[in-house]
Amino acid sequence: MSAPLPVVLPRRPLGRTGLDVTVLGFGAAPLGNLFSHLDEATSVAAVVAAFDGGINLLDMAPHYGNGLAELRAGEALRQVLQHRSRDSIVVSTKVGRWFDPMPTGRAAALAPDVGHAEVASPGFVGALPHRAVLDYSYDGTLRSIEQSLLRTGLDRLDIVLIHDVDVWTHGPDAIEARFSEAMKGAYRALSRLRDEGVVRAIGVGLNESEMCERFAHAGDFDTMLLAGRYSLLEQPALGSFLPLALQKNIAVMLGGVFNSGILATGAVAGARYDYQPAPAAVMARVAAIDAVCALHSVRLADAALQFALGHPAVTTLVLGAVTPNEVRRNIASLAAPIPPQLWRDLRTEGLLPAAVPTPKGPA
Repeated sequence: MSAPLPVVLPRRPLGRTGLDVTVLGFGAAPLGNLFSHLDEATSVAAVVAAFDGGINLLDMAPHYGNGLAELRAGEALRQVLQHRSRDSIVVSTKVGRWFDPMPTGRAAALAPDVGHAEVASPGFVGALPHRAVLDYSYDGTLRSIEQSLLRTGLDRLDIVLIHDVDVWTHGPDAIEARFSEAMKGAYRALSRLRDEGVVRAIGVGLNESEMCERFAHAGDFDTMLLAGRYSLLEQPALGSFLPLALQKNIAVMLGGVFNSGILATGAVAGARYDYQPAPAAVMARVAAIDAVCALHSVRLADAALQFALGHPAVTTLVLGAVTPNEVRRNIASLAAPIPPQLWRDLRTEGLLPAAVPTPKGPA
């Protein structure tokens, strides 16, 4: 049986790479059992539904479930590529961790000079039983890419991002060493692979706009995936990083536009913000935003999604989903009507900065 014809979603150029990506991408973090155990068949069906719905970008990371997300994404890609060319899709993954399937101790013996340490995976409740090895070295980067290709069954990757070189992950005492390691190791490896045409685009995937800005000044990057720091709830990237990205023609991919869920669920009991239960101040601000949306009969999630696409530096939103219905709902959200008065009212209430760009209409 042939697959459904994809919806024609808007596309934007990924900086200067020659790649065009849909304004919505599929983020594979939930496939690594983020917050809850996900049925195998459902996880694969969610990825297939994304491509069947017109999305052409899949973003993964070895970190998501210690390789589990990449394994599940690989199974979905095998189904998708039965009726679609490899050139019609854009696959992104990340480096900074590789995984040791052998007993503890072997990983350190293989690379004793890198100063490896294990970092917790907040939110992941199930994963492959492999030991994560933090490694931003040149050789560690190549090993990570090789493992990603094996897990997915692919022979090439389109985008490769240096993952989690930020204070949130490593702490203030270790960040300088990690940044130096990443620039001397991972960046050199990825730059070489880009020069050789092995990958089309290189960048970083981080939780902090300040670190994105620092990398943008330090190297020649094509794209950056920033999670959670430019959303309807908060816009710390607005002042300097996003203008710098425009200046340098760095395509910005946004993750976490629902801030780990609260902008999708609203300020309900158990709502999450940055992978944790939302604090009272965040709950109150989201409730106030939601109240303005309600006055205009607009779903909070629709406003959050369309707002994030309103900045000219933003190329695509990488959204996680756990079921085909969630994927279809995200796609439908692009076309939800939102009156311009909503954005004006949010500014009037002090819930958006006066200078923040807002959408002129559906993406």
